Amino acid sequence: MADTVFRFPAPGPDPVTADLDGWKKVEGNPTMKTWVQHTSADGGVISGTWEATPGTWHATYDAYEFVHLMEGEIVITQDGGKPVTVKPGDGFVVEKGFAGTWKIVKPVRKHFCIKL
Repeated sequence: MADTVFRFPAPGPDPVTADLDGWKKVEGNPTMKTWVQHTSADGGVISGTWEATPGTWHATYDAYEFVHLMEGEIVITQDGGKPVTVKPGDGFVVEKGFAGTWKIVKPVRKHFCIKL
């Protein structure tokens, strides 16, 4: 029987450092690191850790994402919408179809879970 509980280890030494698909820098020169630490048995869900430095991306989403923000501050603004500020301890969801900006105000570390 496969294990049905997975505990995240500390992120490893080899993150993906390329910007995510659908993310374009629009202010500053922010950088990101992504560690995919777990993939569901059916391949439909990935989860892990993400870090980013200050600056702004315009992002488009083709999947659903749940986030728990551990460090930093982000102002997320859907195109044509009102800004939403998230801080350490906040949990939030970004729905499939989102298009808007992620302004990294303070360096960020988050856990994410994405339903592909």
